[in-house]
Amino acid sequence: MAVQGIMLSKCAICGGRLEPLFHEVRDPLTDDTFSIHRCVRCGLGHTVPQPTDLDRYYQGNYYGKRHGFTSRYCVQRRLRFVVAAVPDGKGKRLLDIGCGDGSFLLAAREIGWDVVGTEREPGPGRNAGLDVKESLDPFLATMTFDCITMWHTLEHMRDIPSILSNIARLLKPEGKLIVAVPDFGGLQARVFGAKWLHADVPRHLYHFDAKALSHCLGVAGFSVRKKWHQEFEYDLLGWSQSALNFLMFQPNVYFDYLRGKRGRIGRLPRFYGIVLGSLLTVMSLPPLALGTLSGRGGTLIMMVTHLGTTEKITA
Repeated sequence: MAVQGIMLSKCAICGGRLEPLFHEVRDPLTDDTFSIHRCVRCGLGHTVPQPTDLDRYYQGNYYGKRHGFTSRYCVQRRLRFVVAAVPDGKGKRLLDIGCGDGSFLLAAREIGWDVVGTEREPGPGRNAGLDVKESLDPFLATMTFDCITMWHTLEHMRDIPSILSNIARLLKPEGKLIVAVPDFGGLQARVFGAKWLHADVPRHLYHFDAKALSHCLGVAGFSVRKKWHQEFEYDLLGWSQSALNFLMFQPNVYFDYLRGKRGRIGRLPRFYGIVLGSLLTVMSLPPLALGTLSGRGGTLIMMVTHLGTTEKITA
């Protein structure tokens, strides 16, 4: 069903005019439908409307096991990105915004980082023995960081200029910010459109291609130092599950299976979804390689530094 919420007509970043791109994009958890509009100036995609109450879209089936059996691999890959940004993290401070269950922070702590995180549902991270806050506010007056990470969280933020401004205040003068988002300009996003797995409306309030992400970061005073174009399991599943979404009425059947979620589908359709999803995953390897080699994969990752001269706390 259609949802009441904030109707946007101008870009949240540059004020440019928004034009409809996809008219009916279905939330796989609630079956609510949304549109995605794109800014004609900077290219940033906007979910329309933006629900006033987002909490109902994060309940139940959303939290937990987002990476399924690939969780360990995902954590180790992300640590490699951090090491590429800050080669020696021993004794240095790392903040993970949107830290989930804290798996990444625990791994970073094991190799010497002093870690903290934020999460809208901080319970799992706190239960793992981590310092997890519900927002950045508690850190702003007392701490700065050598590295801040945002693994697929910027697209969830309602106020992008505010969050990036606060991150600039939290980074040390030579600090690094690593941002990973689904690449809305990548090949699989272009092929699958409204049925793309990683559109994930309305939790993804914004949708970035390389131009839009660079613009958002540039407006906030950040300079891009390095880019990557793939997170293997994100990209692979982006191809296979999105293709399956065209073949089955119930979305994300294979994705739910990999996460250990039952979903809302009968046994026989679930069996077909698992078999087809497995086959499509194998078939997705060639387009995955093409997307990576062409710089148009399913994920966009940027490592940036801040150019401002804002006075920073040295505690």
